Amino acid sequence: MTEIWKSLPGWVRHIVVPIIVLIAAWTVISAVLGAVFGLVGFLVSWVFKILVIVALGAVVVILVKKASR
Repeated sequence: MTEIWKSLPGWVRHIVVPIIVLIAAWTVISAVLGAVFGLVGFLVSWVFKILVIVALGAVVVILVKKASR
């Protein structure tokens, strides 16, 4: 591997390879962050739906109690 690295021109070693590494790192980081934010968004949406259902249930219970008086 060192022979291949040393056989590359200096501009490839100092410019092209770091750019390729940065692009690959950016791709991996964005994929991981996308998965994390997607999962968090999915969970938050389910929590919000559950809260809405509980709130509607509470409203129905309150209205039924008021109507039965």
